[in-house]
Amino acid sequence: MTDYSSEYLLVQKFLQGDESAFNRLALKYQEKIYWHARRMTGNHLDADEIVQEVLLVMYKKLNTFKYSSSVYTWIYKITSTRSLNLLKRRKLKEIFSFEDRDNNDLKNTEDIIANLETKETFQKLEKVLQKLPAKQREVFIFRNYDQMSYEEISEITGISTGGLKANYFHAMKKITEWMNEND
Repeated sequence: MTDYSSEYLLVQKFLQGDESAFNRLALKYQEKIYWHARRMTGNHLDADEIVQEVLLVMYKKLNTFKYSSSVYTWIYKITSTRSLNLLKRRKLKEIFSFEDRDNNDLKNTEDIIANLETKETFQKLEKVLQKLPAKQREVFIFRNYDQMSYEEISEITGISTGGLKANYFHAMKKITEWMNEND
């Protein structure tokens, strides 16, 4: 996914006082941070705020980076934590409490992912994602948008792969139901 040695070299250069090394790291990950935060929060302004927070944390805390994971993984963990904290601060939990709905006409979950090419379906999915509990949304985004394995997600979130698979299963079930509504 990422060339670890070049990431580590940039970290080392920054820690030795080379500000341009930090700028290269920031440029490399800024867009990924934005889109992960945007998908988590569903809001451009919130995502921009999170990008700024994550870059600030990176700048201040890069000296605490342990080299036990990639810089990419470390940044995603910070981004996820900041996104979840923002959702909590804004008291968006009430948005996520929906009644369980019975829908026996579920489409295959692979069909939903395959149909994301259409703008209408994509926009509907973006709205549906905001209905999911934050943890389920996070796992769905990591798996489908960021193409991460459960092991990588576990390293970022600290949640067991079994717990992640359960969250993903519930997310896919809800997404399938909500995507099929009014069809």
